[in-house]
Amino acid sequence: MTKDERGSAVVEFSWLALLLMVPLVYVMLGVFDVQRASYGATAATRAAGRAFIIVPSGLSEDEARDRAFEAARLAMKDQGMELSPGQLTISCNPACLQPGSTVTVTLNTSVALPLIPDALGGEPPAIQISSSHTEPYGDYREAKGDG
Repeated sequence: MTKDERGSAVVEFSWLALLLMVPLVYVMLGVFDVQRASYGATAATRAAGRAFIIVPSGLSEDEARDRAFEAARLAMKDQGMELSPGQLTISCNPACLQPGSTVTVTLNTSVALPLIPDALGGEPPAIQISSSHTEPYGDYREAKGDG
């Protein structure tokens, strides 16, 4: 090793570490955001289904849907995400709040990839997240709501 090559290994290692660590950190940030959204969506659909099913007597189906949306919104907020009404759908088979029926709550949302500037134009790239939960309304329960 000559005198002018002394210390070049440290410089090469630093550049190599920087070139490998930046993409690794970016991928990890993206994975963490997607995992957070996935967990939030799962918790939100489960909470919404249960809130819809346990609606008190005398409340209508619309009020049950409002309660379910609020439960889902709160579960998503716990994960630092916002929920809009268009992202959550509630369907009943064969009818809502009737003995023997089921309630299926579906949530569709997207997670934007981190650190993508708006200056690039167009829609920012995103990962689509979907979650669904089905909750039974017991055979031996009283019918509620509008019917």
